[in-house]
Amino acid sequence: MKKFSVWLAAVLLAAVLGFVVQGPASAAPYCGLTWGSLMKADGAMSGAPVTDVRTGQHYCFDRLVVDLGGTPAPGYSVRYVPQVIQDGSGAVVPTRGGARLQVVVKAPAYDANGQSTYTPADKAELSNVLGYQTFRQVVWAGSFEGQTTIGLGVRARLPFRVFALDGPGSGSRLVVDVAHYW
Repeated sequence: MKKFSVWLAAVLLAAVLGFVVQGPASAAPYCGLTWGSLMKADGAMSGAPVTDVRTGQHYCFDRLVVDLGGTPAPGYSVRYVPQVIQDGSGAVVPTRGGARLQVVVKAPAYDANGQSTYTPADKAELSNVLGYQTFRQVVWAGSFEGQTTIGLGVRARLPFRVFALDGPGSGSRLVVDVAHYW
C-alpha cells in the first residue's frame, strides 16, 4: 500500500508540475508582423487630390486610410518624428501619444483650381480614435506645394507598414497600419 501511495503522489506531482512549468519562449513575432519602425517612402507624385481621411481597428493593428479622388495611387513618406510639423509654416502641430508618425502623402488636398477637396471639420481630430488600442490622435498638418501632411499620435513607437491601393472605383488610397505590439 505504501508503494502505491508513493507512486500516486509521484504521478500527481508530475501532473501538477506539467501545468505549472512553462514551455520554451516563442520567437514568433506578434500576429506574424515583421514590419519594423523605420521610415518607409515611395517617391511617386500624384495629381489625384486627397478626398477623405478615415481610420479603422483590426485584431493586430490600427489602420489609417487616406482616400484620393483618382489614380495613380500617391507616393508617400511615413516616419517617426519628435514633433509633427505643419506644411508651409513649420509650426509644431500638438499631437497626443507616446510617439508620433508624420504621414506625408505626395498628393494635394485641393484641385487644379486651388479649391479644397478635403476640409477637415476639426483639424485636431480628423477621426475619432477613442478606444483604439494603438492610435491616440489623428491631426491635420496641412497641404502645401502638392503634398499633404497628417500627424498620427500613437501609444508608443511600434512597427508599421505603408502601401497604396487603387480603388474603390476610379479612386485610390494610401494605407498606414500600426501594430498593437512588437
